[in-house]
Amino acid sequence: MSLTGNLRARAATLGDIGLANRDVLFASAIMAVLTVLFLPIPTWLLDLGLAVSLALSVLILMVALWIERPLHFSSFPVILLVVTVLRLALNIASTRMILSEGHTGTSAAGHVIEGFSRFLMNGNFVIGIIVFCILVVINFVVITKGATRIAEVGARFTLDAIPGKQMAIDADLSAGMIDDVEARRRRKELEDESSFFGAMDGASKFVRGDAVAGLVITVINVVGGMIIGIAQEGMPFAQAASTYTILTVGDGLASQIPALIVSLAAGLLVTKGSNRGSTDQAVIGQLGGYPKALLVSAGIMSMMSLTPGIPAAPFLLLGGGFGVAGWYIPRLRAQRAAVEQQATEAKAPKVAAEEPIEELLKVDDVRVDLGSQLVPLIVDRNGALTSKVKTLRKRFAKEFGFILPAVRIKDSSYLPPKGYVISIMGVEAARGEVRPKSLMAIDPTGGQAEEIAGELTREPTFGLQARWIDPSRHEEAVAKGYTVVDCESVITTHLTEVIKDHLPTLLTYGAVQKLTEGLGREYQKLLSDLVPSQVTLVVIQRVLQTLLAERVSIRNFPAILEAVAEAVIWTRNVTLVAEHVRGRLGQQLCQALAGPDGFVPAITLGPQWEQALLEHIQIEGEDRRFTMPPSRVQEFLNALRQKIQRHASPQQWPALLVSAEVRPFVRSLLERVSPMTPVISHAELHRKVAVKTIDQV
Repeated sequence: MSLTGNLRARAATLGDIGLANRDVLFASAIMAVLTVLFLPIPTWLLDLGLAVSLALSVLILMVALWIERPLHFSSFPVILLVVTVLRLALNIASTRMILSEGHTGTSAAGHVIEGFSRFLMNGNFVIGIIVFCILVVINFVVITKGATRIAEVGARFTLDAIPGKQMAIDADLSAGMIDDVEARRRRKELEDESSFFGAMDGASKFVRGDAVAGLVITVINVVGGMIIGIAQEGMPFAQAASTYTILTVGDGLASQIPALIVSLAAGLLVTKGSNRGSTDQAVIGQLGGYPKALLVSAGIMSMMSLTPGIPAAPFLLLGGGFGVAGWYIPRLRAQRAAVEQQATEAKAPKVAAEEPIEELLKVDDVRVDLGSQLVPLIVDRNGALTSKVKTLRKRFAKEFGFILPAVRIKDSSYLPPKGYVISIMGVEAARGEVRPKSLMAIDPTGGQAEEIAGELTREPTFGLQARWIDPSRHEEAVAKGYTVVDCESVITTHLTEVIKDHLPTLLTYGAVQKLTEGLGREYQKLLSDLVPSQVTLVVIQRVLQTLLAERVSIRNFPAILEAVAEAVIWTRNVTLVAEHVRGRLGQQLCQALAGPDGFVPAITLGPQWEQALLEHIQIEGEDRRFTMPPSRVQEFLNALRQKIQRHASPQQWPALLVSAEVRPFVRSLLERVSPMTPVISHAELHRKVAVKTIDQV
């Protein structure tokens, strides 16, 4: 390797080491600044520090001018604190030199301070004092005070606007206008914006305090220096006043100029507001955005040039410039607009005229309409309704085996302020009413719990007796045996049960297609052999809907396809195919019905009812009809209801065990009086499952 290559490799290695240890370097720099506060430093190091302070100030101003948005310079409060501490440390170091070495001449505090005193004061400390006072007034009274006020108002308005902005983000997400990634990006941007303006509100106090400190340090240097020069060094009063004043004012100018630059950068950041683009684009673009204003200004400048005693050349030059700009800008904009329109038309696809009507014809699969007082429930993204609905969709995907369509949550002016409506496929499925600032205390004992103060109501999902209570009574209600839930949980529970009742409806043809597309490669061959040569996809959809109607999970979709492939060899009847699939899913069914003790609690049918049900099934080919008289059906249902009510409890819900031939018909009858009761056949009992017969009809 050549010498140049070795040098490049070593430089790259050193660069990598520097980047890897930049946190250590930064911490070391901060400690060095703090060291300057307590230890004396040589004049050359003070000169270097003042130069670094001025360079950092100019860099900060340039960045503030060119950033697109204030958030792009979110580290400004931290940088402002660091440069402020740096200037104060340099002030203390220069004060130490002025008071200890000031009697030696104007170069006692280094060449930078001496250069400022000669260049800006021309050796006349009176001029220096006047310039210094003007800079302090500009910095402290004009720029810093205005920037501080704007930062305070900006922070307050930003914090007040957060709930509305979060509501808009959640509404767009619920409406499907944005995805989760975009919603998270917007929320992160909103959090950064609130943190930035809050930090700027506090950081502006650094600049103000720096200006006050500079003024106090200047007075101390002048008075203390004259006392030391006259009393200790024996200098004449005039010489002491001139020397120490020149040194002090030079030091003040060397500190106030960087402070003024940083204050200007802070003012530019907080005044930028919602404008996008660099400062020149925002200011010049908007000032030049009104050609009429430019033409009127040109006329006024031209008239000013005719005023006696006023030089005409500057005003004529400005008037001519404004006039040319006012004439040229509209034409330039027209040309740009024409070019942009042509580019847009070339890129944009042709939109059919019927598209708006098609959008109106779309129906939401699941929708929740909220009254006006319930809209705040979708504002908080951490514990409110939208977050719980997302969790609900994950739960259904894990429990039932297919992804629910997006739930659209929107406000409605047609509902009562505290009411809500749940719609499935555009049809109202349920409605209820909640109290947004109260908790619902549900009495699980059916009226036996100790009474608690609150508004009497009914839990909308299961109709249980409940009360709306104040949040302060939460612990009291729990101690008295109530189940306490918030408004979001009430709506979510209601939505859960409504969706469970409409699972077959929500399993659309498109949802089945997504299930088939998600199959593993090893099952794609089975699917291609089965569809469409043996059955259509609609038949598979009907089988899955039949399973979901009895709340049987279809998560094991490959096993269901295998069972369908077995059944279609001897039947095309959807009911018979579904019964065969249930037999293949026997272990899954029994595991879902097993109690804590591992047994499946079951109510069986006596021989008389089994025989009666079998006698009223008419078989015509693959079709089966149930012809039991209505009076006999009512008698059967009454006897069955009594047994179920006797053994049903929140901890255990018994299943009805029947023969495979009558199971579909018993299920259709029982669905009218007790849809929660599962009906299983002997063919669906897995060999490893223990059944506990608790009663017989």
